[in-house]
Amino acid sequence: MFPIRDYRVSGRRPWATYILIALNALVFLYTLSIPESSYVLVDGCAWADAFNRSPPGYDPVLYRRYGRGCFYPLSPRDAFYIQYGLIPAEFLSGKDLPPTVVFPIWLTLFTAMFLHAGWLHLIGNMWYLWIFGDNVEASMGSVRYLLFYLVCGVGAAGLQMAVSGKSTVPMVGASGAISGVMGAYLVLFPSARILTLVPIWFFLQLVEVPAVIFLGLWFLLQFFSGLVDLQSLGGTAWWAHIGGFLTGALLVFLFRRRMITPGLVRWWEYRRWRRHF
Repeated sequence: MFPIRDYRVSGRRPWATYILIALNALVFLYTLSIPESSYVLVDGCAWADAFNRSPPGYDPVLYRRYGRGCFYPLSPRDAFYIQYGLIPAEFLSGKDLPPTVVFPIWLTLFTAMFLHAGWLHLIGNMWYLWIFGDNVEASMGSVRYLLFYLVCGVGAAGLQMAVSGKSTVPMVGASGAISGVMGAYLVLFPSARILTLVPIWFFLQLVEVPAVIFLGLWFLLQFFSGLVDLQSLGGTAWWAHIGGFLTGALLVFLFRRRMITPGLVRWWEYRRWRRHF
């Protein structure tokens, strides 16, 4: 299932959502300007000594051609992702290994949220943020929404690191924070209608789906994919999606405007009232 739009009008300009989309796009365009055709030499022995495994981005073919002792070749773009992406083993050990950053290693929690591995990665994330972000922002206010977004990204990274704490693969992308926005949307607007592209047999159909069904199925897909991926811990950070979603669903009660009653709360109170009478 792929969302096309929601039918809930926020009634406010989502300036914070605009800013987040613009920042992600600008950072991605900057990464495209970093060359891939040249190489820099990076000390890989520090990674082997610290974690007893190959450093991130290590290519044995390129090493045999360009490497020198402890130093292995990386393209400047790959080095940038390793610098500013979130590497669980590096973060949890508190060791900033080459290529290093100029600020404390814990700040990669935030820099990683604005990096994307390719056009599809960026466009997919920004599309979901565009669809679900405006109404969540309207329910919180722009400043609180920005803080909420960052905290959800931290919660997402925290669960992913709890599952793959020894990984030396950089985590990049806004999907964990955006999952938090989706979790908040489910709590706030469970009955909102989502126009969704659904594959039915060999055809694609447009279907209006309640948010509670669309987002509930989305969460279950992430959960079961994460369980299947536990052994290999492949290229998708499923547990970051799960952690972000749960963080957003819980913290929305703290960040929402006081006059906003979440739809799930109204539904629960209605059920209790029906039972009472």
